[in-house]
Amino acid sequence: MKIGIMTGMDRGAATPVALAQRLQEIEAQGFHSAWIPQGFAFDTIDTLSLAGHLTSKLVLGTAVTPTYPRHPTALATQALTAASICGGRFVLGIGLSHKVVIEGMLGLSFDKPARHMREYLSILMPALRGEAVTFEGETLTARNFQVSLPGVEPPKVVVAALGPVMLRLAGRMADGTITWMVGPRTMEQHVLPELAAAAAQAGRPAPMVVAGLPIALAADPAAAREKIAKTLQIYGTLPSYRAMLDREGPGLGPADIAVVGDERALRAAADRLAGLGVTHLMASVMNVEEGATQRTRQLLAELAD
Repeated sequence: MKIGIMTGMDRGAATPVALAQRLQEIEAQGFHSAWIPQGFAFDTIDTLSLAGHLTSKLVLGTAVTPTYPRHPTALATQALTAASICGGRFVLGIGLSHKVVIEGMLGLSFDKPARHMREYLSILMPALRGEAVTFEGETLTARNFQVSLPGVEPPKVVVAALGPVMLRLAGRMADGTITWMVGPRTMEQHVLPELAAAAAQAGRPAPMVVAGLPIALAADPAAAREKIAKTLQIYGTLPSYRAMLDREGPGLGPADIAVVGDERALRAAADRLAGLGVTHLMASVMNVEEGATQRTRQLLAELAD
């Protein structure tokens, strides 16, 4: 299992250059990958392209880019440009976002989100391969669209898939999934079986499984979980994440699926995820007590060796 760091959630106080330099440090620490979510600040793909110019080995991924605001032809062009700059180290994570954002903030329809993703991938995936795409969907269209970037390998595409239909789409049409707020029980009993079965039925390679989890070394795990519960409270209210937490156990919240404890506990959690079939751990390192961030990064860097 490859180990990477999710970072960039504090972009309002940073600059794209500063964040790209932070990714240089992550590479120097020995991590396999770095992942940045798309929030309401500067563009993630542009920032990762800059980081790609400054790094040489680090895999750089979006966690994730929302689909609705960008037509798949536009995203294909941007993603292939990033793949070229990053020298094949760019991974495109895409997701639906949430109804409160897509309808509430942007005024776009969030009706039948799985249909939207199916149509989106029907255009995006062949466009990334450099094929001429003609597709007439119910909500998305492309007519003889083709990106010409000779010599650029298409990036891997992982879909933020949690429900059964979305997981089957990710396995059948994309390269895998990227998750958040999914505990090990749900990963084992729901995410991995659905994804693997769909990929096998479609004759696709074994899928990437990028598991995003809050992680912290803590001398006082109970106090650490209290802080995490306050910091990540919003995720327990969003329907897609709430469904995953309920699958993990009745009444559980974000802090309950966080990986928190001493070195042995963190090593055991990493070993468990690897044993289940998770291919990439995307660690969101939580600052729960003085020095916790640095200590957690150091341990994860050791595990990444």
